[in-house]
Formats: sequence, structure tokens, C-alpha cells
Amino acid sequence: MPELIPVLNKNDIDNMVARVARRISSDYQDRELILIGILKGAFVFLSDLARHLTIPVKLDFIRVCSYGSDVSSSGNIRLTKEIEIDVNNKDVLLVEDIVDTGLTLSFIIDYLKTFNPKTVKICALLDKHERRSENIKIDYACHEAAEGFLVGYGLDYNEDYRYLAGIYHLKL
Repeated sequence: MPELIPVLNKNDIDNMVARVARRISSDYQDRELILIGILKGAFVFLSDLARHLTIPVKLDFIRVCSYGSDVSSSGNIRLTKEIEIDVNNKDVLLVEDIVDTGLTLSFIIDYLKTFNPKTVKICALLDKHERRSENIKIDYACHEAAEGFLVGYGLDYNEDYRYLAGIYHLKL
């Protein structure tokens, strides 16, 4: 039976998201910002982040697959949902649940650059360096995670645990 070890509770997450939203709102004041959430994991974080922002934004989603039902990335990344909004000469903020190896974000950034955005920055709920293999700059991170496989608040293991209000280390 898997064990769930608490890492962050709902109140901790709410405070971190509000703090990052204030920084983003300040940095993008008087600019047109497009938030692109990376499905499926970032949908909860993106929803809370958008409600905490004090600036108008446009929203879109992108979806890639790299994990399947394993606890580590296969390294084989497939685009399964393209962006639908025009990002040409616009400021784009990618919203990700967790940055682990950085492979997925590298793939998405390369994809987005083909649409000529003005800027592309990254906002991550969790910045996890344990297995980082790509040199990815996280512009806005709510929390630096140490190690382990994390679930809850949108993060899953084989499509389970997304519904949890907190974040947990899953011990299999």
C-alpha cells in the first residue's frame, strides 16, 4: 500500500501562490500577459494563480506526455494539445506544476519559440533539482522541492492523487 508523507499543506500552498502572484502582477503591470498552463498537472495551480493576479491575463493550455504510468520521465516527449491563442510578440508565462528533469519544458519552450513570442518565462509550483538534466531558468518558483515523487494539488501518479489539497511524497 502506498504511503503519503505530507510535504505542503493547503494553507502553505495558498500563501506561496499569493506571494508569487504579487511578484508576477508587479513585473507585468501594463503589459499583455498570456498564461499557458501545462496539462494536466498545472491546472489546479494555474487556476489559483490566475485568481490571485491583479492584472488582466489571457489563458491557454498545452499538453505533452512524457511519464505514462511510471515515476520518471521516459524522455520521449509528445505534443498532444497545441496552443490555440496567438502569442506572436506577446509576453508568455508557462505555468508548470513541477520542474524535474527540465526535458518537458525545454521541448515546450522550443515549440513556443516557433510562434515568435516577445518573452517566454516560467512559473513553477515546485522546482525540483534532484534529477535536473536541462539548464532551465525558473523565473517564479513557489517552493523548492528536495527529493521523492510528489503528488497532490494537481500532481499525479498514474492519474491518482490530483484531488488532494496538499502535496505529499508518495512512497511506493
